[in-house]
Amino acid sequence: MNVNLIQKYNVAGPRYTSYPTVPYWNTDLFSVQTYKDSLKRSFSESNEKEGISLYIHLPFCESLCTFCGCNKRITKRHEVESPYITAVLKEWELYTNLLPGTPYIREIHLGGGTPTFFSPENLRMLIEGIFEKSLRAEDFDFSFEGHPNNTKIEHLETLYDLGFRRVSYGVQDYNLEVQLAIHRFQPFVNVKNATENARKTGYTSVGHDIIFGLPFQTVEHIKTTIEKTKELMPDRIAFYSYAHVPWIKGNGQRGFEEKDLPTAAVKTEMYETGKQLLAEAGYVEIGMDHFALKTDSLYKAVEDKKLHRNFMGYTTSKTKVMIGLGVSAISDSWTGFAQNEKKIEDYYDRLDQNELPLYRGHILTGEDEMIRQHILNLMCRLETSWEDPQMFFPELFGVLENLREMENDGLLKIKEQSIEITEKGRPYVRNVCMAFDMLLQRKAPETQLFSMTI
Repeated sequence: MNVNLIQKYNVAGPRYTSYPTVPYWNTDLFSVQTYKDSLKRSFSESNEKEGISLYIHLPFCESLCTFCGCNKRITKRHEVESPYITAVLKEWELYTNLLPGTPYIREIHLGGGTPTFFSPENLRMLIEGIFEKSLRAEDFDFSFEGHPNNTKIEHLETLYDLGFRRVSYGVQDYNLEVQLAIHRFQPFVNVKNATENARKTGYTSVGHDIIFGLPFQTVEHIKTTIEKTKELMPDRIAFYSYAHVPWIKGNGQRGFEEKDLPTAAVKTEMYETGKQLLAEAGYVEIGMDHFALKTDSLYKAVEDKKLHRNFMGYTTSKTKVMIGLGVSAISDSWTGFAQNEKKIEDYYDRLDQNELPLYRGHILTGEDEMIRQHILNLMCRLETSWEDPQMFFPELFGVLENLREMENDGLLKIKEQSIEITEKGRPYVRNVCMAFDMLLQRKAPETQLFSMTI
C-alpha cells in the first residue's frame, strides 16, 4: 500500500454495521410504538420464510481488557448471572407477547462481555427459556463468543447439545508485552485447548479474532501471532484494526499512551503482512477484516452471494428481523432500529415496569433504506449498482464525482451504472461507503465520533 494513499485516506469513519450509523439516528422522531409497528410488520412478512435473528448481550467480565470498546460490567461475583438471565427471558417474553405469531429462530449469537463468564447450567437455562416461546428455523445457525481462558468443555458440550455449531475466540496477540498493555493474559496453550476441545465436541466452525494496531505491537508480533494461528487453522479469522476511541469509552482505553500505538503506516504494513500470510495458508479475504477457509460457511455465503452484515458483523444469511436482548443490545426491524438501556440497573427497572427496555432508536426514511442497500452491497460484495431505478437518488452524481479521485488512485472502477472496489481498494471500503453516507456528507460531526479507517 502506498504511504501517500494511507495519509490521504486515513480519516475517522464508521464501520457500517448499520446505516444510518448510531450517531446519526433521528432520536427526536423515534417512538417505541412506531418501532413496535415496524417490527410486527416485518415479522409478519418474513418470519415463516426466513425466520428471525437473536443477538443476546451477556455483559459480565472478570477483568477489563483495555482494548475493548464493548458494553461490559467488570465483576468476579457470579451471583449476578441468575438475575440477568431472568431479566433477558422477561424481555423475550415481552417480545413474544408483541409478535403476531411464533418466532422461528434462524440465528442466535451470544456476545459480550464474556458469554463464558456464565456457567454452562445458566446458559442452558437461557437458551431453553428462549425456546419455550419459539421454534428453530429449518436452517439455523447458532454461535457464541468464548474466552480461551474460561471456556470449559462443559460450556462447549452444553451449547452443542442446544444446537450451537460455531464458536469464536478472542486471541488478539500472543506477545506478552502487548498482552500486558491490553490487560489480556492468555497463553497459546489455552487457545489451543479451547480450539481442540471445540472440534472434539463437534463444532463445525471455530473462529479466532486477531487485532493489529495494538499498543507496543510490531510487524514481527503479527507474524508470530499468525504463525501460531496457522498451527491451529481456525475456520474463520477476524483480522481487524484496533479502534482507538478513548473519547467514547473513557479510561478503559487509556492504559497506555498515544506514543505507544503504531503509526498508520506501520498498521498498514501489519495488515499487508497478515493478509499475505493468511492467503499463503489458504484463507480467502471476505468483505472487510474477515478471512475464511473455503470449507467454511462464510466463504460459501460469498460464493452464493448471500453474505450479509448487521450489528452482529458478517453473517451467512439475511433476516429482516434481528432482535437484540440484554443491556445495550440493538434491534433491527429492517425499517427501524432500537437500542436497549445501557446501564444494567436501568435495564432492570424498565423490565420491572413490564416495558421493553428501549431508550433510543431511529425509523428509516425511504432514502435511508436505499443508501443502506448501497452500503450493504459495498461491504458484502465490494460493488453496487443503480441499474434498478429504485437504487438511484439525485445526489448520486455528486457521490460519483467525490469518488473520481479514488478511481484515479486505482481504488475503484466507476462504470455507467455501477461501481466496483478493486483489490487495491479493499482496505479503503469504509472510505467508499462514506461517500454514499448522505447524513455524514450533509453534516460532518463536530467532534471525532469514529475510529480511523486504516
